[in-house]
Amino acid sequence: LAINFNACPVSAAIRMLDGEITDTVETLSVGHQPQHIHVYSSSWGPSDDGATLEGPGRLTQMAFSLGVARGRQGLGSVFVWASGNGGREDNCNTDGYTNSIYTLSVGAVSESGTVPWYSESCSSTLAATYSSGDSGLQERAMVTTDLHGRCTENHTGTSASAPIAAGIVSLALSANPGLGWRDVQHLTVRSSNPSDYLRTTWRINGVGKKVSHEFGYGLMDALAMVRLARTWRSVPRLRSCDAGGQEGLSVSVEDGFERTFRLATDGCASLSPSREVAFVEHVQVRVALTATRRGGVQMWLHSPLGTVSQLLSRRPKDKASLGDAWGEDG
Repeated sequence: LAINFNACPVSAAIRMLDGEITDTVETLSVGHQPQHIHVYSSSWGPSDDGATLEGPGRLTQMAFSLGVARGRQGLGSVFVWASGNGGREDNCNTDGYTNSIYTLSVGAVSESGTVPWYSESCSSTLAATYSSGDSGLQERAMVTTDLHGRCTENHTGTSASAPIAAGIVSLALSANPGLGWRDVQHLTVRSSNPSDYLRTTWRINGVGKKVSHEFGYGLMDALAMVRLARTWRSVPRLRSCDAGGQEGLSVSVEDGFERTFRLATDGCASLSPSREVAFVEHVQVRVALTATRRGGVQMWLHSPLGTVSQLLSRRPKDKASLGDAWGEDG
């Protein structure tokens, strides 16, 4: 790749985790200078304790919306987010930052291609990059800069994965500065490599692409993404369609049983041709639930073409009875 060293990107850190974390603090971070910041790399979020269900507050949600609408002179800032380190007993769909349509959620792959012990599984993970593995198997951690001008060989978790993804996205934007924030998501899906080297259960979605709840659409490939970015034609403007209506569904499910609910939609074509959704990027499902034990609730979403996404899996440590559940089929 030819690199113009006279136009190198500049990175900067925003201090926010050294005190009380509030909606205002988060807003000032993800909403800082969106007209100048092209890529935000975030390796923080709700507690990875297997019991927390939390998302961005009202102000932070507004910052995301403004960032993609006005950032980069209207092309949209790109928010790269670490999928979380809660392990097998957590689910990153209960993290309202990683499953936002405005964020590019990134998981981790160990150097041997396995799912790291800390990795969370969820349908909102779009892709993965390398990070630390199991030290007992002599899988190494990541080398990076450290405090006081030093280096470290012990950077771990999806906190290390997200910055790598942000760097790859920056290369793609350098190759094609006209990319919109949704173009970057499309490029990530198309250029990531679902290699057999990655040890996971791959499923074929309705359009024939391999996808995994651990690695998304595969391991991010910088060279492939940059090459594709150079000739990429931007996607049409965003359209959204509400398939549930204003009231939605109100149902009860007995403990130990399951129920199937069907929502019929024509993609809003009957409302207006200008609102019709021709192809799906994200499906968001918002659920308000009351359960004897929230951690025992599981939910799946089936698409008309047969794609199955698990929106909520069992979380043994989640003993709450009330809450909202975020879920999306990417």
